[in-house]
Amino acid sequence: MSDAPSTSTTDVLIPGARDVRGSLDGPDDGDRLVVACPPHPQHGGSRTDTRLRAASTALADRGVSCVRIDYGPWDEGYGEREDVRNALRWAHERAATVACFGFSFGASEAILASASVDVPVDRVSALAPAARLAPDLDVPDAVTSLGDVPLQVVYGTRDDTADWEPVRDAAADRGAAVIEWSADHFFVGQEEAVATEVADFLTGV
Repeated sequence: MSDAPSTSTTDVLIPGARDVRGSLDGPDDGDRLVVACPPHPQHGGSRTDTRLRAASTALADRGVSCVRIDYGPWDEGYGEREDVRNALRWAHERAATVACFGFSFGASEAILASASVDVPVDRVSALAPAARLAPDLDVPDAVTSLGDVPLQVVYGTRDDTADWEPVRDAAADRGAAVIEWSADHFFVGQEEAVATEVADFLTGV
C-alpha cells in the first residue's frame, strides 16, 4: 500500500457577504493550507490561472493543501481584499498553518489582505505584484504593515505590465526574499519553475 497522502480537488464556498468560490487541492487532511489569489478578474483572471494551478500542484506534491479562489463581484479592489481575508479566515479554521500566494492583481491582494486580516498568516508569496490598486490600496505600505511575516516577492525583469518596482524595493528594505527572473509579466514557459520557487518558500524549504 502507498503511504502517499490522499489528494483531491473539491469545490468550496467561502463564507461572507460576497459570493466567493474556490477549488481546494491537495491532501484531504493537511495541517497546512495556502490561499491562492488570481489575477485581475476584469482581465480574465480566475482560479484556473496557469500560475495558480502550477503553484497548487507544486504545493500538493509537498503535502500542502491549496485553495484557489475566485473573487466576488468586481469592487475596485476593496471587496476583493475582503474576499481574500475571508478565505484566510476560512483556511484558519481548517489548518494549523495558513499562508497566502497571488499572481499580478492577486499578488497585491495577497499582501494587502495578509497585512490587515485578523488571523495569523504564516508566509506570503507575491508573484509580479502591482504597487497600487486604488488610492488607498497601497501595496508598499502593506509590505511594511506585514511586520515580521516572511515575505517573498518574485518579479520578471521584462515585466512592463505591472508597476512592481516599488513593491520590490519595499520588500528589499524589510529584508524579504526578493527573487528576480528573466521573464515577462506572465512568466511564459516558466510557470512550473516559478511554482517550484514559490512552493519551496511557502513550505519553508
